[in-house]
Amino acid sequence: MKTQAQVVVIGGGVVGCSVLYHLTKYGWKDVMLIERSTLTSGSTWHAAGGFHTLNGDTNMAALQGYTIQLYKELEKITGMSCGLHHVGGITLADNQARFEMLKAERAKHRYMGLHTELFGPEEIEKYTDGLVNTKGIVGALYDPLDGHLDPSGTTHAYARAAKMGGAEIVEHNRVLETNPRADGTWDVVTEKGTVHAEHVVNAGGLWAREVGAMAGVYFPLLPMAHQYLVTDEIPEIMDILNSGREFPHVMDPGGESYLRQEGRGLCIGFYEKPCEGWSLDGTPWTFGHELLPDNLDKIEDSVAFAYKRFPVLEKAGVKNVIHGPFTFAPDGNPLIGPVPGLRNYWSACAVMAGFSQGGGMGKSLAEWMIHGETEVDPRGFDVARFGKWTTPGYTVPKVIENYQMRFSVSYPNEERPAARPFRTTPMYDIFDGMGAVWGQQYGLEVVNYFALPGEPRYETPSFKRSNAWEATAAEVRAVREAVGINEVQNFGKFRVKGPNARKWLDRIMAGAIPKQGRLSLTPMLSPKGKIIGDFTVTCLSETEFQITGSYGAQDQHLRWFEKNLEDGVTVENVSDRMTGFQIAGPNARELLSRVTRSDVSAEAFKFMDAKRMTIGMADCLVQRVSYTGDLGYEIFTDFMSQRSLWHTLWAAGQDLGLRPFGMRAMMSLRLDKLFGSWAREFSPDYFPGETGIDRFIRWNKESDWIGKAPATKEKAAGPKRKLCAFIVDAKDADVVAYEPIWIAGKVVGFCTSGGYSHWTGQSVAQGFVPTEMVRSGLEAEIEILGEMRKARLVEGPLWDADSARMRG
Repeated sequence: MKTQAQVVVIGGGVVGCSVLYHLTKYGWKDVMLIERSTLTSGSTWHAAGGFHTLNGDTNMAALQGYTIQLYKELEKITGMSCGLHHVGGITLADNQARFEMLKAERAKHRYMGLHTELFGPEEIEKYTDGLVNTKGIVGALYDPLDGHLDPSGTTHAYARAAKMGGAEIVEHNRVLETNPRADGTWDVVTEKGTVHAEHVVNAGGLWAREVGAMAGVYFPLLPMAHQYLVTDEIPEIMDILNSGREFPHVMDPGGESYLRQEGRGLCIGFYEKPCEGWSLDGTPWTFGHELLPDNLDKIEDSVAFAYKRFPVLEKAGVKNVIHGPFTFAPDGNPLIGPVPGLRNYWSACAVMAGFSQGGGMGKSLAEWMIHGETEVDPRGFDVARFGKWTTPGYTVPKVIENYQMRFSVSYPNEERPAARPFRTTPMYDIFDGMGAVWGQQYGLEVVNYFALPGEPRYETPSFKRSNAWEATAAEVRAVREAVGINEVQNFGKFRVKGPNARKWLDRIMAGAIPKQGRLSLTPMLSPKGKIIGDFTVTCLSETEFQITGSYGAQDQHLRWFEKNLEDGVTVENVSDRMTGFQIAGPNARELLSRVTRSDVSAEAFKFMDAKRMTIGMADCLVQRVSYTGDLGYEIFTDFMSQRSLWHTLWAAGQDLGLRPFGMRAMMSLRLDKLFGSWAREFSPDYFPGETGIDRFIRWNKESDWIGKAPATKEKAAGPKRKLCAFIVDAKDADVVAYEPIWIAGKVVGFCTSGGYSHWTGQSVAQGFVPTEMVRSGLEAEIEILGEMRKARLVEGPLWDADSARMRG
C-alpha cells in the first residue's frame, strides 16, 4: 500500500468505486480506495439492482440517465459483464392525482430528451402479458431505459475500470482516523498504515456517519431496513422467457412496491409504512455481509395488496427473503460535494439508489474536485443543503417520513410535517395566532400565507390551484392597495469586514460594489461563468458590507466565500442573528415615517439607499428596496429586538391597512414585475446573458472578477437562448417549473417558474426559448399536466412598467 496519494476514497461500495473511476476518467491517476472489508460490503451486495430515470428533480433524472447509459461503456472498457437487463418499466397510477404527476414528469422528459410514454390500462395489460391487475388503474408512465443489473458485477466493473486508469484499491483495511494538516491535506490512518492525501472522499455508506465523526462532521443520514422477496419459478414468467422476451419493471406506488423479473421468477420489494430505522446510534464496524432477520410482519399489508395487484404472486413460493439496510438523507437525495468548514474533504454519501444514481454522482463529484464545479446545478444533491442546525433528532423522523412517502404523490405545494416545527423566529407564536399556514426552508418555519377566517389551517396538496387562492389574493391586494408586512428572516445574510473588503467583493461579485449608504444588485459567477449567486450588496462603510441572498443556499455561498478568502477580509454568516421585516405598498413610506425620527422622504431616502435608524426602540438597518416591486423597505435588526420592532410597526399601521403576507403572495407579486427568482431563473445551470441578469454586471470595472472571461465571451457571441415571459391561457393549473414550451408543434424550450398574478389577473410563466425565435407577438404553447395551453410572449412588466411606484 502506498503512503502518498492525491485522493483517498473511503468505502468500496458502488458509489466509492464510481467516484474512483470518474477521477481516473477525468485525468487524476494518483488515487486510491480503501475498503474496510471487501468491495460491495455494506448495502451494495444485497441491493435489488434496479435502475430507472424517474425523478422529480430534472438534474437528478438527467444524471440517472447518464448512469444507465454508462453501464455499456463500462462493459466495453473492462470486458466484464454488468448483468444488464434493459427491460423497460412502467410506473402505475391508481388515482387521478398520481396520473397528473406522471403527466407532469412526462412533460419534463420531452425537453430532456428522455423518450417516455403514457399508457392506458389496455396498454399496461398488453405490456405486462396480463400479469398486472389494472382494476382501478388510471394509467402509467413507460420508460424504455428502466431495467436491472448485477450489483456485484457492476461494482467490480467500476473498480476494474478505475484500476485500468491507474487507481489503487486496498481491501481488508479499516480507516481508523482522518487527521487534517495545517496545509489542508489529510493523514488517513488505517490498520495497514497511514496515507498522506491531498483530498479525502467519504463514501462510507452505512458507516458514513462514523467516518465523518473522525473529521468532526455530522452527516444527516440514517440506514433504513429494507425488505424484498424473490419467488420460486413462475410458469407465466417461463412462458415470457420462452417467447424470447423478459418481464418489465413495474412500480406500483399505490401498493408501495416495485416488481421485476429475477431469473425464472419475480422479485418484489416494499416501502412499507411501518418501517424501521436501523442502527440509529451508529453502524457496528463488524457488520458487513450479513442480512437482518426476516420481518414479514411489517410488510404483511403490502404483500396482501401486492397479491391483488399481481395475482400471479399468490401462488408463487418464496425462495429468498432479503432484508438489509441502506442509507437515506432526510429528503432522500444524495449528499455530495465539498463539506462546509473543511478543506479538501468531500462527501459521497446517502446515495440510496446506487444503481440509478451512482454513476451520475461519481461524475459530478469528480468534476467538482477537478474543475471546481459540476456540469449541472448540484443544489438537489449538494451536501451543503443541510446546515449545522441538522441533528440526529431531526434526521431520524425526516428519513422515516421520506421512506414512508417514497412512493407517495409529490405535489409542488406540499409541506411534509415530520420534525416540525424545529427552527423558528421570535414571531412564530404571533404569526401562528394570526392564522399562519407554515412552510419550511432550510429547517426554518416560514409563513406561506395566513388562512382567512373559517378556512382550514393547512394548504391542500395539489397540482392545481389550491385552497390558498383567496387568502393569497387578499394579501396581494393589501400590498398593492395599502401596506403589507413580511419577515426577512429567510434571507441569507453575511457581514464582510476588513481593509480589503471592497477589493475582495469586486473580485467575488460581477456587479458594481456600491458607495457608502447605497446598495446594488449583483450576480456571483463561477470560474466557468455560470450563476452561483444573486445578491444585494450594501455598503455600510468602506470596511464593512452586508451581503443578502438566498437563505437556503447560505452554506453553499459561505463555502464559496471561504474558499476564495483573502488577507484583510473576514466573512461572517449572520443569517440567524439579523432578522426583521419588509414593508411594501403605497402606504409603506407613511408607516415608516410614523415610527422613526429619521427623514424618510423620497428626497432624503432614495431608491437603493441604505440607512441606519432607530425604529421604536430597535436599532435597525433600513434598505429602500423590495422584491414585491412596490414602494418598500427592508428593515433589519438584531434577533432579540424583532418582537419589539413588530409591535412598533403593527401599532402604527392599523389605520393604514397594514396586513401580514406570506411567501405565496410574495411569489405572485414578483410576477407582476417579471422578477427572476434564485434557483428558478438564476442557477448554476445558466449563464448571465441568457437570463438577463447580465444587466447587473459591471463589465468595465478594472478588477479581474471571477467568471469574467467566459461571461465576456458569452456576451460577445450572444446567448443561444433567452429567458422570456408569457401570459398563459391557463385553466385551473399554472406553470410550476420545467413544463415544455412548444412552438410550431415542436418542443423548443422549458419553463423556469410561473404562477398566477393575482393583481393583474393573469397566469404567468417564465422560461427559455431559442434566441432566434424570440420576437414581438410570439405565440407558443405550454404543456401543463398533459394539456396544451396557449401562451403569448410579453416584453415588459405587467404592472408599474416605468417603476414609478417602486422608485418614487
